[in-house]
Amino acid sequence: MKWAEISIKTTHEATEFIAEIFHDLGAAGVVIEDPELVNTYRNEGRLDYTDIPEAIDTEVVTVKAYLPVNDELDEKMRCFERKVDALAGHDVDKGLGDISCSEVHDEDWADNWKKYFHPEKVGDIIVIKPIWEEYTAGPNDVVVELDPEATFGTGTHPTTAMCVRELEGLVKGGMEIFDVGTGSGILSIVSAKLGAGKVTAVDYDRIAVEVSTKNIVQNHVEDIITTGQSDLLQQVNGKADIIIANIIADIVIRLLDEVKLHLKPGGTLLASGIISERIADVTEAVLAHGFTIDKVIEEGGWAAMVIHCDGGEQ
Repeated sequence: MKWAEISIKTTHEATEFIAEIFHDLGAAGVVIEDPELVNTYRNEGRLDYTDIPEAIDTEVVTVKAYLPVNDELDEKMRCFERKVDALAGHDVDKGLGDISCSEVHDEDWADNWKKYFHPEKVGDIIVIKPIWEEYTAGPNDVVVELDPEATFGTGTHPTTAMCVRELEGLVKGGMEIFDVGTGSGILSIVSAKLGAGKVTAVDYDRIAVEVSTKNIVQNHVEDIITTGQSDLLQQVNGKADIIIANIIADIVIRLLDEVKLHLKPGGTLLASGIISERIADVTEAVLAHGFTIDKVIEEGGWAAMVIHCDGGEQ
């Protein structure tokens, strides 16, 4: 199949809004090329970034997504341009707003991912390893084998890495966990390997469900994790000890309406994918629902929140 790579040069402020526009158009995920984040990784001495020159202009962020080349593509491109231009009406600066489109094939897409995705210790014990690379595990390493395919969930982006580190402290043996917007399945797999007794992994996108199911089998945790297609938690039954939502701020805010129905009293919502500029918006919505924010973690212009729910609907 041929895919169109849609790319736009924009601002940090507009990144999340553009990601949501891509999601509405049917993209399974986005690629965010943030020079500020690359500089951070480079200065930390991460091997994959040490040979990259330090970026001088860190204000321009490139956001990419992939849409199938079909009869709907032209209209989707026009719709994308209209929605990006409309951001100004919401006081969001789109920056340069330069949009480009080029065709790629499935195999090219996969190869591009493999060039940049290598084993990485994301938390104290969790190691994310692509299935095509070798890694010698240490005595305390918990290795998650992954092939993100079209979902872009490698675990190295701050939104996911922050969740992994928090899950290392939150997950206790036998817990039940709901993973909303599971993508590649990485956070569900991490939860299972940390001792969760039952995990339900759902995503709005059918391709993400297929990819996450493959990765779950690859990691031999299919007896713990159940996958399914769902708009947030609408198709999920029961209540969890932890709900994970690594999505975007507006969808996190929408999810809050469903949390009390699906979270056990005293349970935790781990929300991520929130750009720093939207922390105040999410905080306001969380407090309006009567929840408590235990912790806010920020990295590379992104934030994750550990949210406590004192009581739930019986």
